[in-house]
Amino acid sequence: MSVSTLQRFTVPVEAGQTSATQGLLMPKLQYRFRVSFQGFGSSAASDTMELTKQVRDFTRPQIDFDDITLDVYNSKIRMAGRHTWSDITITLLDDQSGRVSRQVGEQLQKQFDFFEQASAASGADYKFTTLCQMLDGGNGQKEPSIVEQWEMYGCFIQNANYNSVAYNTSEPVTISLTLRFDNAIQIASGEALEGGVGNATTRPDPTTNTATS
Repeated sequence: MSVSTLQRFTVPVEAGQTSATQGLLMPKLQYRFRVSFQGFGSSAASDTMELTKQVRDFTRPQIDFDDITLDVYNSKIRMAGRHTWSDITITLLDDQSGRVSRQVGEQLQKQFDFFEQASAASGADYKFTTLCQMLDGGNGQKEPSIVEQWEMYGCFIQNANYNSVAYNTSEPVTISLTLRFDNAIQIASGEALEGGVGNATTRPDPTTNTATS
């Protein structure tokens, strides 16, 4: 089979499209990812690295906008209101050394001292940053490239579930966490590690109807 025929394995989107522009883009794969934490638990780099190694699954951010409806003459105008970031979940493998369990415990203790029954004075005392990086599959001497990065700021553990143990299963022991956060930034491949996806947004000036950055 000619290699050129493989470039036709997708939906033609315009008349007269050539095979060179018709090929299917390589999708990101669910298992090529890495999750890391900044300021979690003891904050020691060696300990948070162990958390990254023990991640089993992770849900990427989801955002919802409130709905604003303006009733006008013969119709309705619908607008986007304030937004809410949904909670994210992460499952960690609970290792025999206890390092993962200890890190989770230390983060919970930062949020609330269960022995002394004392809470943190402010969010800055316990909030952390979570990074979810989609990778290209590289490893070893071929270092992986980051094709997309999500940065979640102001994170804290909303729910920690140490799950169950049972004699009738061979599954590993896991710890499930539900994280809440204040803001998330998505960074695409090739973008500077600041700002967000795409170019700076241009917004119209409501007083002059001219565009301003």
